[in-house]
Amino acid sequence: MITSDQYCTIRRLTPFCSWSIFCLFYNSSEKDTKIYRPTVAEAGLQNHMKLTNKKILVTGADGFIGSHLAEQLVRLGANVRAFVMYNSFNSWGWLDHSEKAIRNNLEVFAGDIRDQGGVRQAMAGCDLVFHLAALISIPFSYHSPGAYVDTNVKGTLNIIQAAQDLGLERVVHTSTSEVYGTALYAPIDESHPLQAQSPYSASKMGGDHIAISFHRSFGTPVSIVRPFNTYGPRQSARAVIPTIITQALNGTEAIKLGALHPTRDFNFVEDTVAGFLAVAESNQTLGEIVNIGGSAEISIGDLAQTIFELTGSKAEILSDQQRIRPKNSEVERLWGDNTKAKKLTTWKPQHTGTDGLKKGLQKTIDWFSKPGHMDLYKSEIYNV
Repeated sequence: MITSDQYCTIRRLTPFCSWSIFCLFYNSSEKDTKIYRPTVAEAGLQNHMKLTNKKILVTGADGFIGSHLAEQLVRLGANVRAFVMYNSFNSWGWLDHSEKAIRNNLEVFAGDIRDQGGVRQAMAGCDLVFHLAALISIPFSYHSPGAYVDTNVKGTLNIIQAAQDLGLERVVHTSTSEVYGTALYAPIDESHPLQAQSPYSASKMGGDHIAISFHRSFGTPVSIVRPFNTYGPRQSARAVIPTIITQALNGTEAIKLGALHPTRDFNFVEDTVAGFLAVAESNQTLGEIVNIGGSAEISIGDLAQTIFELTGSKAEILSDQQRIRPKNSEVERLWGDNTKAKKLTTWKPQHTGTDGLKKGLQKTIDWFSKPGHMDLYKSEIYNV
């Protein structure tokens, strides 16, 4: 771990150098205890100094986006408390796979977002919270809608109420593009009507409304990030891109998918994380909902063909009925307008358009191709 004396020496030697453009290596006998402080400007964040040394809680830090966000905050010099779902295996989710230097600089809190007392304890002493903990699978929301209300609505209420009572400086709450439903116009801006086309999206709407109502009623410092379809390393195979990649890399001759005609706006996880950080840094986002998306709209069928091209797969696509949503529940088109994000923050996505999508997909394929990573997935079954 970097000592305060080492940090002060570095700042004296580089008084005008932003932490985000300064590469710091902490040498140790352990190879993986080296922390790299990256140039996050490449991911769209220009001014992050207010996050340095802040005590920050990240809920859902054991998950896909949350683990990437927690790691990046550590690299930026924040004091990160990672809220992970309690389990008897003492698993920290994807944080178990973080570099040792990252893990050594995390304070891990195991709890349940539905537990009001535990949430308040986790938030005590924090300056800011990124709230990402949620139930996210749309198919599972058909099966267990009550669990989605408990987690996504009541869990959010626990976070917002504790933030108000404890006087936190900022709550960055996570929404989802699914709340828009099928696009009535495109690209979709933040004024687009909300349409609940699944119990999941309805529960996320509830959480969003709880968050913004506290801002309007009590002045709670809330910002809402509304990401479009994020993809990248560590994503669950319940999402379409890992589903295609894992089947393709396993040499499957017939890849099973649901509907091929819907379009989605895919955004690489590095850009999504940069969006979260940029929203947290900007005072102009207080009380606002901000889309993080607009990178690349593509149909699921064309996406599959792009992944086949990148992996060299010769597979054919098989329609699997159990993967097809009910007719009125399928979101036919999502494509985000990121004008507001660019106006209110310094965010600049780096994986845009067809070339950017291919770049992000290749990074994702490379990650899945690393030894042991495919063993973490069950590509032969349908992940609900």
